[in-house]
Amino acid sequence: MRRRTTTALVGSLVLLTATGCGAADMTKQASPFANAGGAKSVTLSVQSWVGAQSNVAVAQYLLEHELGYRVDTVQVDEVPAWDALSQGRVDAILEDWGHPDQEKRYVEDKKTIARAGDLGVTGHIGWFVPTYLAQQHPDITDWKNLNKYAGLFRTAESGGKGQLMDGSPSYVTNDKALVANLKLNYQVVFAGSEAAQITQMKQFAKEKKPFLTYWYAPQWLFKKVPMTEVKLPPYKDGCDADAAKVACSYPHTPLQKYLNAGFARSGGKAAAFLKKFRWTTEDQNEVSLMIADQKLSPEDAAKKWVDSHPQVWKKWLP
Repeated sequence: MRRRTTTALVGSLVLLTATGCGAADMTKQASPFANAGGAKSVTLSVQSWVGAQSNVAVAQYLLEHELGYRVDTVQVDEVPAWDALSQGRVDAILEDWGHPDQEKRYVEDKKTIARAGDLGVTGHIGWFVPTYLAQQHPDITDWKNLNKYAGLFRTAESGGKGQLMDGSPSYVTNDKALVANLKLNYQVVFAGSEAAQITQMKQFAKEKKPFLTYWYAPQWLFKKVPMTEVKLPPYKDGCDADAAKVACSYPHTPLQKYLNAGFARSGGKAAAFLKKFRWTTEDQNEVSLMIADQKLSPEDAAKKWVDSHPQVWKKWLP
């Protein structure tokens, strides 16, 4: 899924929830720590959305405090992250929302990337309206009725049509094709980042205004702004194979981890730990809420979660 600018962030995990900006194309630059000869270090790719940051924060904390590794994190968008992982510029991606082209190229054909198992979290993208709006207009949750309500969602940015709010153009999205193929009187408007999208949704909700948005689970915001999913045409295998012809909902995707193939073979305890790293949606949301809403630093949020969940993470240690 979900998720480009021109800055690589190297060193300790940088909280990007507040800005939600994209990241550098790491295919053309390497972390100074990646594949450091003989060094007990690990480089983790971190995406811009808070759930992915939560994975990395906890993994980083345990790698450093329990296994004695130095951990470098680099923010990089979804597709460039695969290139970086293949080239050994990062060692691991801990949350991938499904990139079949990259998987075939690097895992199956080139064998430069290795599967590292499920994260334990199932992701789902969809279209959502605030629950208070769904209660006022119960039929608004059926896509066939959206044109009837287009006027409710009109904004200055939507050109006389209803606004479908998306986050970053770099995220996994079929929304432009869906609008066209379902013949909806809507305009996809990008907020620019997850954080900007959250800000807009929270403001709309505060004023009890209508909004229609691309959104995804797991996501801590559902606890603060209850939302109801709009039912799109059912997802069937292959219905999204041609990006230009998509006219179905998004799938429910078990989120996956991937390691650089060389690191998977010779990464020692760090590789073994990352293969075992597996938690629940509730675990991830707990850390995400601490970071994004309670404004804890990623390290402090990770420590708080680690201190209270030893029964979970001790199973991951090699």
